[in-house]
Amino acid sequence: MRELSLHILDLAENAVTAGARLVAITVEESAAADRLAIRVADDGPGLPEEKLRRLEDPFVTTRTTRRVGLGLSLLAAAARRAGGGVEVRSAPGAGTEVSAVFRLGHIDRAPIGDVAATIAALIAGYPAVDFVYRHRIEEREIALDTRELRTAAEGVDPADPALAEGIARWLREELGRLARGGKEGCDAQDDC
Repeated sequence: MRELSLHILDLAENAVTAGARLVAITVEESAAADRLAIRVADDGPGLPEEKLRRLEDPFVTTRTTRRVGLGLSLLAAAARRAGGGVEVRSAPGAGTEVSAVFRLGHIDRAPIGDVAATIAALIAGYPAVDFVYRHRIEEREIALDTRELRTAAEGVDPADPALAEGIARWLREELGRLARGGKEGCDAQDDC
């Protein structure tokens, strides 16, 4: 996968497929610490110890629709290439948490990609699942919680493409502002 946002999508979809009803996605960036961390935690059924020990093996998967599970092994390889690593914590009945750490400035770190589109696609694609997304850059943070969205947008179909478009647009604006240190008046790609 060329972008880290696609790894986030893969991890979140795995959580939903396993039966999670709540998926928390956190991205933390710190230039000062030269660190990018991604964490995806869910309230799903968790993993038995024998699966947990072999998660990076591409021929081990919890899915019944295919025999190969490349997602976690690809994420681990991407993290190692960028001077980091992956940690998975899970237990039966206690959910699963996958944490990936990268050196932010490493030349081999994949770009983060379009996280806004990833989050919007998850919300639209899995309307019965709650997602909590937090993105921190240094001490600044944005957050989106679908439980709050449901309350604010009562009567709106969460699978409505217009809602997904609006969520993606709002997230892009907020992520751009976050990257600029809260400064107004320039696009996410501008160096303000």
